[in-house]
Amino acid sequence: MMFRNKQEFKKEFSQRLIEAYGTTVDQTHPTEKYLVLGEMVRDYASVNWKDTKVAVSENQAKQVYYFSMEFLLGRMLTSNLRNLGIYDIVTEGLEELGIDYENLASMERDAGLGNGGLGRLAACFMDSAATENLPVNGNCIRYQCGLFRQRIDDQGNQVEVPDMWMRIGNPWEVRKLKHSVDVKFWGNVEVHGDENGNLHFNHVNAEHILAVPYDMPMIGAGTKMTNTLRLWSAEAADESPSWMDYREYLSEVNQICLNVYPDDSTEEGKYLRLKQQYFFVSAGIDSIINTHLKQYDTLDNLGEKVSVQLNDTHPVLAIPELMRVLMDDYGYSWDRAQAITMSVMSYTNHTVMSEALEKWPVEYVQKLLPRIYMIIDELNSRYGRFLNERYPNRQDLWYSTRIIDNGMIHMARLAVIMSHAVNGVAEIHTGLLESELFHEYYSMWPEKFTNKTNGITPRRWMLYSNPELREMLKSHIGKGFETDFSKIEKLMNHVDEPKLQEEFLRVKQKRKEILAAYIQRSTGIIVDPSSIFDSQAKRLHAYKRQLLNIMHVIYLYQRIKSDRNFRIYPHTFIFAAKAAPSYVFAKKVIKLINCVSKVVNSDPDVNGMLKVVFLPNYSVSMSEVLMNGSDVSEQISTAGKEASGTGNMKFMMNGAITLGTLDGATVEIDRLVGRENDVIFGMTVEEIESFRQTYRAMDYVNGDERIRKVLNTFIDGTWNGDRDDFRTIYDELLMKNDEYFVLADFDSYVQAQEQISARYQDRHAWARSCLINIAKSGYFSSDRTICQYADEIWNVKPLKF
Repeated sequence: MMFRNKQEFKKEFSQRLIEAYGTTVDQTHPTEKYLVLGEMVRDYASVNWKDTKVAVSENQAKQVYYFSMEFLLGRMLTSNLRNLGIYDIVTEGLEELGIDYENLASMERDAGLGNGGLGRLAACFMDSAATENLPVNGNCIRYQCGLFRQRIDDQGNQVEVPDMWMRIGNPWEVRKLKHSVDVKFWGNVEVHGDENGNLHFNHVNAEHILAVPYDMPMIGAGTKMTNTLRLWSAEAADESPSWMDYREYLSEVNQICLNVYPDDSTEEGKYLRLKQQYFFVSAGIDSIINTHLKQYDTLDNLGEKVSVQLNDTHPVLAIPELMRVLMDDYGYSWDRAQAITMSVMSYTNHTVMSEALEKWPVEYVQKLLPRIYMIIDELNSRYGRFLNERYPNRQDLWYSTRIIDNGMIHMARLAVIMSHAVNGVAEIHTGLLESELFHEYYSMWPEKFTNKTNGITPRRWMLYSNPELREMLKSHIGKGFETDFSKIEKLMNHVDEPKLQEEFLRVKQKRKEILAAYIQRSTGIIVDPSSIFDSQAKRLHAYKRQLLNIMHVIYLYQRIKSDRNFRIYPHTFIFAAKAAPSYVFAKKVIKLINCVSKVVNSDPDVNGMLKVVFLPNYSVSMSEVLMNGSDVSEQISTAGKEASGTGNMKFMMNGAITLGTLDGATVEIDRLVGRENDVIFGMTVEEIESFRQTYRAMDYVNGDERIRKVLNTFIDGTWNGDRDDFRTIYDELLMKNDEYFVLADFDSYVQAQEQISARYQDRHAWARSCLINIAKSGYFSSDRTICQYADEIWNVKPLKF
């Protein structure tokens, strides 16, 4: 190993600074110290990284490739040091050199490789896979600017600015030019036959773009296992297309990796998103094939040695791309290529909303990816023949399940048909896939469908980010839960102990004070750490119902103002969310929250009772402070709309009480902790379905004065003097008949909030409920989830070496 103690570390660190920057330790800038430290940690891990690759090769182990448009990693320095077991050596060594570790760690920016839960799930899986000794590698794009950095202007609007996360460099990555891949776009396909009557396809007149991989080590905790996250960067090929000006070509190349989820409200944006998707799956498939052929002399056994997990529909083009490679580059017949592809591919669905399932116009795919379109079209035709043979006279089945329908390619349908396994991410979600969204496919292939309830890595989300709670738990149940998080269940033996309850309340108060200081630094708002910290942190979307939350805040404010005798227990409502740049409604809700915050927080009539905070630029690093400092976890999506959620698990693991609907994984949280240890409200999926046809939003406006008074503030200028500014929200509720049942669940939500306030005031009972939530959070470790994928979908075994 590179260094075994503080002395060796200090010597190596000082020498590297001299060699890199030609200056002494004292003279180097903190960013330089951070980069050198990061590179040292990466190099330290590289020995295990090499040993992992050797062990995979020597054992001829099956490997998994997790294809995802996002990997929301967060800061890596602390987690890598702790996973390697050298955190104390490094931090103490730096201290003896007069360097504050926390100052260096703050130099690191969250990697801009995602948006929300989808990407954070992928990051948790990388951590858990390595920790569980499973050979699971990631595949994504090396985005230059991430999604965007969110600022809030003086009027409360979201403003998007570039997230230049690599400005000072990324010490974790290694450029691997030798593994570059040529990716083709546009052009046309030439077809010719050989003397045996076989057809051959050649993609010509194409735009060539070089995909250059940058590898990052994914380090396991307490193990040598170190997997790879491969990020693809787009670079210009040696020649630009003859039909394109070279400056236009360079612009197109640069656009591919500029940021995640570019605005797709224009045709240009749609083509760019499609280009991104094919770019990283084409490069990824090529990399897999080359790696496999270095070990084996055939692709016949690809399904036995490789598994590709498609995280949502973004990477589904990997299916026709693998078929293209097998047929066009290696001469496989259609039937054999299809069989191999199906044995390799498995698909995770993340939404039950049909409008959120990705669809591409035929003409887009035809023009941009001509050979891929030919394969998809043939897959669609062969699927039709299969249906006709197995289910004659079932035209209805063909119309409802075909891949190409009314000029659109349905990516989820392609994924379900061509994968050997399809999974949802929570029990209720998978049940809805089987009974509704994919019911016809489930009837044909019930063996394909399985549930894999999401999980989170307990290392980042509690062990490393909440040291006070970790130490408290160790003193009562030992340290076994640090390596086997299922042992957190032992805490159930102690939840009734008054001494432990008091100790937990002290720990929570400490974390709330840390969060309060963060809020003041980020927003200038001073909050009371003894108030109820009630947090809703997630992407801003209508179905997640941040609107319901802020409507309740408005109701409380109006009641306090109108009734001098009405008092509430001090309550701080915290919001953190980004809205997609083109999502007008979501951005208006953000503005509404900020305008309400400005009015409420400056009103002396509510001082001491009510505060509203919007934390800008929601990120992994923010979450590490927010989630362990919160008392209440808001999980209030319309029942049946949230696939799973993982924020609910992070809050739970750190001792927050869930206030939620029976949706996503909250259903399983509720079952584990019991109704006395959470607060559930609102209509169920079944109630919504029976109510949907007769629902009239205006009935609630006319029948509930509270709702009517809240809605009137959207059109009377209460919040910023502009009567029209929030009319979009008003119209969304009334003109669209309240699609997500905000008004229908309003009364139930008010009652649920009253329960929260009442329960919170019984401090020992509250602490007991929080401790039960922590004790039952073991099930939601991504270590459990990843092992289920390995056993039940991938057929991959832990690799010991």
